[in-house]
Amino acid sequence: MAKADQIGITLRIVIEQPVIGVLHSLQAKDDAPLDPKWSRGGEPLSFDMPIRIAPGPKFFGEQVRREGPVRRFVYVRVGQLAGDPASPWSRRIKIDIHDLDDDLLQRAPLTGKPIELVIIGTAKDGTPTCATAKPIRRGIAKD
Repeated sequence: MAKADQIGITLRIVIEQPVIGVLHSLQAKDDAPLDPKWSRGGEPLSFDMPIRIAPGPKFFGEQVRREGPVRRFVYVRVGQLAGDPASPWSRRIKIDIHDLDDDLLQRAPLTGKPIELVIIGTAKDGTPTCATAKPIRRGIAKD
């Protein structure tokens, strides 16, 4: 698909209630940690990434991963995978984007603001979230 048919937007992943002191990062195409950060006092972590959307919708970008013909997602790396070799955790959080609402995808380019997906960063057992995380909120960022 030609890039001319694609619209660029920013996708923001917000991790609320992250485990304090645990490193998180995006995953680059070469599997390296990208934009590593951790919460010092429980404050949310935020990751912005450019993505492109084409009719269908179809999703493209350095952080966009694919599984099968439809599923598209991004990874947030945790602990060792985020670049902290001393961490007891080596995890990834998978966040689906293929199921974003069409209305949201159409409004985002008009506002110039990111689409924001908010997840909870601490699992029920008190450890960092891993596997597929369902967003608790989706919408256009307020800022």
